[in-house]
Amino acid sequence: MSGKAAGKVTGLQISPWNLILLLPLLMLVTPWFNFDKPRLLGLPFFYWYQFLFVFVGVVSVAIVYVMTKGKPVVTGKPDRLAAEELDEGEK
Repeated sequence: MSGKAAGKVTGLQISPWNLILLLPLLMLVTPWFNFDKPRLLGLPFFYWYQFLFVFVGVVSVAIVYVMTKGKPVVTGKPDRLAAEELDEGEK
């Protein structure tokens, strides 16, 4: 009986919240921010835009962490195999 038919969750689970992690990748599109003006506190747009995306990345990761931390990736019996039991096969 497969895991899906038995009601168990198996394999990689993808949460829709993970799509937020694509937001910081927008910083990689250089033509969008390769400009001198407007300046902020004397810094050209090119620099302060990148610095802003540091915070965007941190906030994105924090949101995804908080929204997905309580959800188990795999359900079912926990693996209770000890490291010593794994080494027995080498004897």
